[in-house]
Amino acid sequence: MTDKKTSTMDIKPLEKVVETLRAPGGCPWDRIQTHKTIRQDLVEEVYEFLEAVDKEDAAGMREELGDVLLQVVFHAKLAEEEGLFTMQDVINDISNKLIYRHPHVYGTVEVDSAEQVLKNWDALKAKEKKDRTHVLDGVTQGMPALMTAYKIQKKAAKVGFDWEKSEDVWSKIQEEMDEFQEAVKSQDKDAMEWELGDVLLALTNYARHVGLEPEVALNRANNRFKDRFNFVENQVIATGRPWADFALRDLDNLWQRAKENEKK
Repeated sequence: MTDKKTSTMDIKPLEKVVETLRAPGGCPWDRIQTHKTIRQDLVEEVYEFLEAVDKEDAAGMREELGDVLLQVVFHAKLAEEEGLFTMQDVINDISNKLIYRHPHVYGTVEVDSAEQVLKNWDALKAKEKKDRTHVLDGVTQGMPALMTAYKIQKKAAKVGFDWEKSEDVWSKIQEEMDEFQEAVKSQDKDAMEWELGDVLLALTNYARHVGLEPEVALNRANNRFKDRFNFVENQVIATGRPWADFALRDLDNLWQRAKENEKK
């Protein structure tokens, strides 16, 4: 555990390690990396951190945050070598941005709710992003499709393009499910894919209406599935018998045991 008396955070040791790895005579792998070659690593590290959060694993969170921070420092080092910006620039920029977007803390603006904070945040952000002339500008390319669906619907809702009640969205889900089933019956793959997309879009919208982020929910579900399936697999391996010896009923019983273990 970190000494609570220590009040100064120092990122220099990590910067020094990255500098050594990138220097002549350093690590051959690290020396040939670019922003593009390691961009997927940042995404993976973020999801590994989220998995640790879902498991309420403090040690895992600490480790994965370190991995995320390494990616940030590494990208900043690459930029510094190219003469673009430094790690200190990154820190200064985000600090200044937070101060600017919190005038109710650092200025004279008064707010009485989290909703007002978000409204002010969006207004200040709009002033900064003057190059964005359309409502859906700023939706980052390359995000997971579920996250993109959530973000574009959230942006559309801000200008009033939204269902008034979550019940209306639920009805839309039922409608889209019926259309998807019709497409399945037709066995038209293109129509099936089209209608499935509409179902997922409607589900995403409903999740937003009830205050949930579908990408986070699905990520948690994936982690649960992996943990439960690993339990089932370990039980199968322990018997010394092949998977083919187990009926689906037997495997489902093991699955239910895995779920019971979660509750404990």
